[in-house]
Amino acid sequence: MSKSTRLGLAGQQPHALAHASVWTVIRAEAAEFAAREPILRQLLAAQVTDTANNDEIIACVLAARLSVAQVETGDLFDLILSTLDDDIMRKVEADLIAVRERDPACTTFLHALLNLKGFHALETHRIAHALWIAGRPEIASWLANLVSLVFGPDIHPAARIGASIMLDHGSGIVIGETAVIEDEVSILQNVTLGGTGKETGDRHPKIRHGVMIGAGAKILGNIEIGAFSKVAAGSVVLKPVPTHCTVAGVPATVVRIHRADEIPAETMDQNI
Repeated sequence: MSKSTRLGLAGQQPHALAHASVWTVIRAEAAEFAAREPILRQLLAAQVTDTANNDEIIACVLAARLSVAQVETGDLFDLILSTLDDDIMRKVEADLIAVRERDPACTTFLHALLNLKGFHALETHRIAHALWIAGRPEIASWLANLVSLVFGPDIHPAARIGASIMLDHGSGIVIGETAVIEDEVSILQNVTLGGTGKETGDRHPKIRHGVMIGAGAKILGNIEIGAFSKVAAGSVVLKPVPTHCTVAGVPATVVRIHRADEIPAETMDQNI
């Protein structure tokens, strides 16, 4: 079991939760939170502690936050729940662990589940992507637009995104149709994975395993950001980036070579 699955209730030692799943920890956190803050007891019961299973937890949370649309919350819940499968739930859990490990402001899994709009946007994208793949592009695009209006990130439903992803803050993130993001990637606010003009076909960046992309970075075109590399904040990347390096500047150039064991997405080190 990774160290992240041992992280749980605020103040508890990691060994106390060594055998607890993320969802068991979340239910315990919710019960503890409800006891401290009675005003939220009903909300926590409806969305976490009284749910029948783990799928219902994430469906309840996302449906409640997306219910600003002129669609019944129950209908949104049914759409989300019917789309969830084992693969999506595996990725949801990996994303919760990623946020809990990498964001120092996130002290519990419950906080990530209830309060982080980058997490909400990412998990709703997973639903939209599944609908897109299932041949339902209209509802997938409608849901993606709703995500942008409610949470901030603008992610095309066709974009392919792996597991253990953190969209830190989430605000202003744009991810294009043919973009690919592999596992264990961290992306900060106002990042663009975009095209370079009106070309069609495969035209967006490919972000490989373990990459961290700093705030405000723009990565444009069908180019690859090599595994375990870092794009510094505010950079504009127009050419492929090798593995295990940091690029910075406008246009971005290589400014540092990393150790082979360095994983920028995990360390979250913003220094160049």
